[in-house]
Amino acid sequence: MDQPNKLSPISVALHWLVGLGMIALTAIGLYMSRAEVWALYPIHKSVGVLLFVLILARVVWRLKNGWPAHLAGGSKLEQALAKLVHWLLILATLAMPISGMMNSGAGGHGIDVFGLQIVPSQHSADKPDQALPYNAGVAELGDEMHEWIAYLLILALVLHVAGALKHHLVYKDGVLRRMLGSRIEP
Repeated sequence: MDQPNKLSPISVALHWLVGLGMIALTAIGLYMSRAEVWALYPIHKSVGVLLFVLILARVVWRLKNGWPAHLAGGSKLEQALAKLVHWLLILATLAMPISGMMNSGAGGHGIDVFGLQIVPSQHSADKPDQALPYNAGVAELGDEMHEWIAYLLILALVLHVAGALKHHLVYKDGVLRRMLGSRIEP
């Protein structure tokens, strides 16, 4: 369990695995969609599904363990903004893979995890390279959500990193060191 002056190895590992995974998948997703690099989609989806398992574990862990203790530093407005950013990060990390699975699964593209089929693809008999949606409305909603949540996630990540750096460089309160697994003085 987390302590005010030291986070558990589970909290630290889940934070960094989910955080770095989301950054990587968001960057790759933006590249894939802009450059139309279709060959990366199966890898993106497979890693996204696996990361979703870690995201669920992180949410369950956070609900069970509670939020890390707040350390000194920051005005009431900064503390409120930090709480909002943390909630945005949690919700966005849940919504990104869900919206991606909505888009891919309902869009008839299927969902595989490195060859293990979770949702089968559905293709036209006369045009085998064309996916037939199971539900075009859900797929379209998932596609729109996936894109907009990516931008919201980027904004929240920038604010999160800026806040961590401010804690480290200005307040010198140990927030960043604690998230790196170090024990800090209360």
